[in-house]
Amino acid sequence: MAVFYYRAVGRDGKPIDGTLEASGMELASRQLRARGLTLLSLKSEAEGAALARSRGRAPNRQDVLAMTSELAVLLRAGLPLDRSLKVLIDMSAVPSMGALLGDILKSVKDGKALSVSLEPYVDLFGRFYISMVRSGEASGEMSNVLDRLVAHLEEAKANRDTVVSALVYPAILLVVATASVFMMLGLVVPQFQELFDDMGDGLPLLTEMVIGAADFLKAWFWLLALVLVGAVLWFRRWLRSDKGRRSWHQRLLRAPVVGTIVFEFEMARFARTLGTLLSNGVPLLRAIDIALETVGNTVLRTALSALSPAVKAGQRMSVALAETRMFTPLVIQMTRVGEESGALDKMMLELAKVFDDHVSTGVKRGLTLQEPALILGMGLNNGYIIVAIILGITSVNNLAL
Repeated sequence: MAVFYYRAVGRDGKPIDGTLEASGMELASRQLRARGLTLLSLKSEAEGAALARSRGRAPNRQDVLAMTSELAVLLRAGLPLDRSLKVLIDMSAVPSMGALLGDILKSVKDGKALSVSLEPYVDLFGRFYISMVRSGEASGEMSNVLDRLVAHLEEAKANRDTVVSALVYPAILLVVATASVFMMLGLVVPQFQELFDDMGDGLPLLTEMVIGAADFLKAWFWLLALVLVGAVLWFRRWLRSDKGRRSWHQRLLRAPVVGTIVFEFEMARFARTLGTLLSNGVPLLRAIDIALETVGNTVLRTALSALSPAVKAGQRMSVALAETRMFTPLVIQMTRVGEESGALDKMMLELAKVFDDHVSTGVKRGLTLQEPALILGMGLNNGYIIVAIILGITSVNNLAL
């Protein structure tokens, strides 16, 4: 039997936190609903322990996602907004999130709309989130809008996690490969130094090169460390500048394999945001401006920024996209079909789905190519050093004979 942590609301509207033993998550959910509880979240023992360890931190995107999901459930259950926020405050596992919700509740009780109450925390929630809430207030379907918002946030998180997790393994391999070369040069080669010194000029060229590299590392390792730290600091400073950031983003887009993944990842975020906003009644110009904020690549953002002036001038989005000469025929054609059919929101969401699939496939293909290349490179580097040592030992033995 596994232990599950749950958060729920009873028939009296009071929040309940607790644990439950069950053979599976689905069975635990059924048992809680059989008690007449409105289930907000259900986590395994490991997830609950991780949540407990994170209580002292500031709110993050995951907290926003959890809060939005729980708020949608409470509103769907018939609780008014102020009561729902009070329940969320009482059940908040992160004190900082509870304090934030307390400020929002106070603002709501003062007569302000929820979207207005969220404005002071725009850095956490984002313009997209607030605009979606505003559209829910205007349509009177807040719970449905929050459900769509949760789906959007979950898709964005899944895509972001896919890309990040895909970069972790190659980064570890690269660090291990670099560390192994330094260990071989700094620890293994010096063990044979005294033996090779007796050979003088009789050592093979390969062995002399490896010994020279080991001597250089031993004498100037501090300089190498300073150069590496200085290069990292300079690169970070260069990236903060407008010119450096734009140059780096341009190079990313032009890079083979990586460029396509970056382009489709950024366009998926833009299209998903634009489509979600349009489907919830947000005006096109406002939706474009908000969607632009989700694009991280400055080159693409500059190209997409031409959409608002073009639409204001009465031009179609598809025409404006074609004029930039930066977007693929798929983007232009799907946008044109959406405009002509009057279903631009659906076509943008479909475009985002297509690009999400492309990104996932591209990341997997890139990993398939990267992993053996890194492993082969690590093996060749270490093999080069080992062969140099063996050649040196063989030369010593030949000289002795």
